[in-house]
Amino acid sequence: MNPLKSNSPKLATGSPTSVRLLLLQLRAFLALIVLVVTFAILMPNSFLHVNNLVILTKQVAINAILGIGMTFVILTGGIDLSVGSIVGLTGMIAGGLIHEGLLLPYFSVSVFFNIWIVMFIALVVGVLLGAINGQLITKFNVPPFIATLGVMYMARGAALLRSNGRTFPNLVGHETLGNQGFELLGQSTFLYLPYPIWIMIVLALVAVFISKKTPFGRNVYAVGGNEQAAHLSGIRVNRVKLVTYMLSGFCAAIVGLIITSQLVAAHPATGEAFEMNAIAVVVLGGTSLAGGRGTIGGTLIGAFVIGVLNNGLVLMGVTQFWQTVIKGLVIVLAVVIDQLQQRAQKQAMLQSAD
Repeated sequence: MNPLKSNSPKLATGSPTSVRLLLLQLRAFLALIVLVVTFAILMPNSFLHVNNLVILTKQVAINAILGIGMTFVILTGGIDLSVGSIVGLTGMIAGGLIHEGLLLPYFSVSVFFNIWIVMFIALVVGVLLGAINGQLITKFNVPPFIATLGVMYMARGAALLRSNGRTFPNLVGHETLGNQGFELLGQSTFLYLPYPIWIMIVLALVAVFISKKTPFGRNVYAVGGNEQAAHLSGIRVNRVKLVTYMLSGFCAAIVGLIITSQLVAAHPATGEAFEMNAIAVVVLGGTSLAGGRGTIGGTLIGAFVIGVLNNGLVLMGVTQFWQTVIKGLVIVLAVVIDQLQQRAQKQAMLQSAD
């Protein structure tokens, strides 16, 4: 299945332009195949080991979940730089509620919640931060880059203030307080697969359904394709944008809970630079930064490209510094190829019109 949105003009099968356009559209999938084959040949015993593949997929799940929310935002022509900080803040919110409860100074008591309520509160915080992004962009006409950059700093600062920069450790809860079980989210398995992988699968299926089968999904593409035309056709553009940022905040909050659960500890610096990973997997998956073109399936493939690349480089003993350099080169290359694809599509349209 083509991981990109099937909106390319029809050309004669086998023509040079159609072949080039098809290769550009399938670039993420082809890159994934090349990486898997390469690392499988170089390190067959370690890379293809079942335990390594499970660990790899767990790492992919983090970027994929963030990428799912980011895909909706970028499809509208926006960007969300705050997701990494939302990851850190929601983790600190959950960690604080488990470690010390909700402090009520007036009554000199702390209230401890059931773990489900703790997670619900963290998710609500993520959605509210996404809503703040959306309101700044739609109501006050703040450019998405500036609005989400500001919220990024505010959320990171709030995470540091929550504990004065300290870590909330040993978040296993206490039986007498009824807040045990948080570590199960990030460490337990179902049918031999860790919960984070199942969460990724469920979110991806829901996101695909929303993007392809609902009026909201069609409106997202319409807004990204031509915002003015979407407005004139009766689409409530501001509402669509607001919801996409709320979805991005929701996905970031889920990642914050997963990572905090895996570590059984909450640190205010959690999630630093995660926004770059989220943008990278979306762009690698074929979503255009200009909006209006891309799919959730493409984002998942992009997440696996980044995950396989990181995992393979680690197994080969490549230092973290070179991994960062290589990842940057891959992102730049993805953007360049995206521009080539846009040119190829314009050329194809001209040829089909002749």
